[in-house]
Amino acid sequence: MIRNAKPCDIEKLIEVTKACAAHMIAQNIYQWNEHYPKITAFENDLTRGELYVLVDPTSEIVIGCITISTLKDVEYNTIDWLTKNGLHYYIHRLAIHPDFQRQGNAKKLMDFAEDFVKQQKGISVRLDTFSLNTRNQKFYENRGYQKLGNIYFPKQSDAPFYCYELLL
Repeated sequence: MIRNAKPCDIEKLIEVTKACAAHMIAQNIYQWNEHYPKITAFENDLTRGELYVLVDPTSEIVIGCITISTLKDVEYNTIDWLTKNGLHYYIHRLAIHPDFQRQGNAKKLMDFAEDFVKQQKGISVRLDTFSLNTRNQKFYENRGYQKLGNIYFPKQSDAPFYCYELLL
């Protein structure tokens, strides 16, 4: 089940993202670290009503999250997006606890996000993923996202993040 996040979910989301970071680091993917994601990012997402959680139907625990936002990060200003004007949505902090990965849960969250954007009459979905995380790149490319350019988050990595866009 996917629902709007509640304040009581924030601590669990920090646990989920820390588990994801440790899982990626074990694979030499240094995408998330002590600088990202921070609790304040989730609190801001929650305040804006942009944070959603995926709850395991069996255990009823929060196993993942996604942020669906209309706010464009300044790092994205250098990208030559497919569409220039209109209502765009940005995906941030998609995370699935490692114990629940490879079970279609990221697909559920992205299906939800893309359907949400369509309902809101959005014209595209934009996101970034780490250049060394080839699994994520394949995931988005298989969904029809087009890679458009690189951005950098120096506190996270010296390697770039790839920006993608899906036209709806």
